[in-house]
Amino acid sequence: MPEGDTIFRTAASLRRWIGGRDVTAARCVRLGVDLAPLVGQRVEAVDARAKHLLIRFSGGRTLHTHMRMTGSWHVYPTGERWRKPAHQARVVLECGARTAVCFNAPVIELLDERALRSHPSLRRLGPDVLAAAPPDPAALPPRAAARAEASPTVGELLLDQQVVSGIGNIYRCESLFLCGVDPRTPTVHLAPATLERLVATATRLMGANAATSAIARDFDAGPERPWVYGRAGRPCRRCGTTIRREAFGRQARSLYWCPGCQTGG
Repeated sequence: MPEGDTIFRTAASLRRWIGGRDVTAARCVRLGVDLAPLVGQRVEAVDARAKHLLIRFSGGRTLHTHMRMTGSWHVYPTGERWRKPAHQARVVLECGARTAVCFNAPVIELLDERALRSHPSLRRLGPDVLAAAPPDPAALPPRAAARAEASPTVGELLLDQQVVSGIGNIYRCESLFLCGVDPRTPTVHLAPATLERLVATATRLMGANAATSAIARDFDAGPERPWVYGRAGRPCRRCGTTIRREAFGRQARSLYWCPGCQTGG
């Protein structure tokens, strides 16, 4: 699943290439969303909200997409051959000389202002780690406490978008490692200072990656040298202990961690 930094970069790219342009053609494939009313409207803004991407138009409507595990947006000069097969296209927005194509996204909605304000997924989002103002540390413990039943361990809590939004699996694993936190630590036993440190670390790493195409797991490790993510069965770069991988929590997402370094909570 694309993480918040990927969606942040996607929004910046769409903003650059189609922002301020009028829509000359629009269609949605297979999902029954009528985009014809967008023709003639101007792309007013493109925003990333955690893992959600919002394209706002001059007529007051917003195109909401969520990539889940499969989706991506591309921009092409109109008429240029696409890098993915046409049958995978779900949204096509032509804006004169530029065409934005959304491939394989399972969530596509055209919302009016009222529906946008009341949207259940968007309304429940916690503070975005890539927002201009970082998450308020004082607000984190109450949010974590409210979600302790749904996310009973810190390994699950960092992926809970109602606590903070935008963190995905890569930065969950890397932040837990860098902070030395055992992912199995119960949420109810997590110290507020530790939670603040975990969120601050994820924010730092994701902020660095939002400005580049490389995954900046850590400034010291280098952009393509993850500490634990994707390294199951290999020795830890710090202590030599074998990195573990397990399907973790109710979502059964793959979690990578070092039993030698991650003993705190």
